[in-house]
Amino acid sequence: MAPAFAAAPSSSVCVVRIPTACRFEAQSTVPTARFLRNRVAAKTRSSAAWSLKAGLWDSLRSGFLKNNNSTETVEPPPAPLEVEEPLPEELVLLERTLPDGSTEQILFSSAGDVDVYDLQALCDKVGWPRRPLSKIAASLRNSYLVATLHSIIKSSETEGEEKKQLVGMARATSDHAFNATIWDVLIDPSYQGQGLGKALMEKVIRTLLQRDINNITLFADNKVVDFYKNLGFEADPQGIKGMFWYPRF
Repeated sequence: MAPAFAAAPSSSVCVVRIPTACRFEAQSTVPTARFLRNRVAAKTRSSAAWSLKAGLWDSLRSGFLKNNNSTETVEPPPAPLEVEEPLPEELVLLERTLPDGSTEQILFSSAGDVDVYDLQALCDKVGWPRRPLSKIAASLRNSYLVATLHSIIKSSETEGEEKKQLVGMARATSDHAFNATIWDVLIDPSYQGQGLGKALMEKVIRTLLQRDINNITLFADNKVVDFYKNLGFEADPQGIKGMFWYPRF
């Protein structure tokens, strides 16, 4: 049975529980510093005030700090380094010899290399309703992670000749910090029953965890809830229900 998602009122909210420890540190507020020459000049002074927050270097971004009635020049902290996105991963999940002697590999990739026409054809195979290609392209472009399974068949007769076909896909949206939601899990019906859906989901979950995303959710049709439970998801944890809003015309 094909893993699938449907944003419908009958869907269940599934969550992977990843225990994490959180620590909150109290912040202190340092009174605003003001520079005054004297009381007479106070009415016409030209001065600036800086709010000094908790954390020494953050409080010194202005470059000045008043201490003991003297002005100390302080170098501002360096700009924060940009966090590098993890490199895409490619991995051969399965390799086998076909009856005609050709070799087939099932390749997992997190590079997001998806042709919208190939994806539409895969959706047709699993019986999903057609969606506008422009919206499909936008959903892929705006996803945090797009993982694919491709079948690559290499001919035994002609060297260098190969056929590549999209046979599986899953994508995830995220706030890039705490939460991710998995969408559009698809497996070609002719490739189901071989453990590829489970392997795809395990790779997606592992990739999100490697990026320090620990709260992973999805919306599952009733017929595939057991599939996701076997992967560690909980249906409606602590009574949490998915809430949906639809336009009414």
